[in-house]
Amino acid sequence: MDMVPKRVFLTKGVGKHKEKLTSFELALRDAGIAQFNLVSISSIFPPHCRLISKQAGLAELKAGQVVYTVLSRNATNEPHRLITASVGIAIPKERSHYGYLSEHEGFGETEDKAGDYAEDLAATMLATILGIEFDPDSSYDKKKEIWRMSNRIVKTTNITQSAVGDKNGLWTTVIAAAVFIME
Repeated sequence: MDMVPKRVFLTKGVGKHKEKLTSFELALRDAGIAQFNLVSISSIFPPHCRLISKQAGLAELKAGQVVYTVLSRNATNEPHRLITASVGIAIPKERSHYGYLSEHEGFGETEDKAGDYAEDLAATMLATILGIEFDPDSSYDKKKEIWRMSNRIVKTTNITQSAVGDKNGLWTTVIAAAVFIME
């Protein structure tokens, strides 16, 4: 049985409830993936895998199906606390090579900052196995330019969800996910 995913889509969601678990369930519903049995996996973007739209991906799945995901999740019941969950992706130009996904959860970070961080993590992992030399302490923008000039990383992106903790102390959960589709 070939267990290498052929397609992947990105999604995100927010849920709020007095129960932490229900807050998570509501975030999954908001993301459109609550009806699946989710299995968290590590962070390899498979060779020849294609990034597709959420709508196209959901159309290929059935309720109750076991679905593999790279899932980032964060929760708080602290009023007014900013939380983020993010998944970053780095795809190599050579499609027969694998890429990377990364998960990042943060507190007090904007969506842009958390998303850039997750994207940077994935791209850094990919750059190190491709042998692209860079200063790991340089800014993400400087690293992106080096990677672009190397012509070996074709795409980096992220999906990030942020939310502010409910003012009345309800559990607030954010999720971001890369959802894989098998053939």
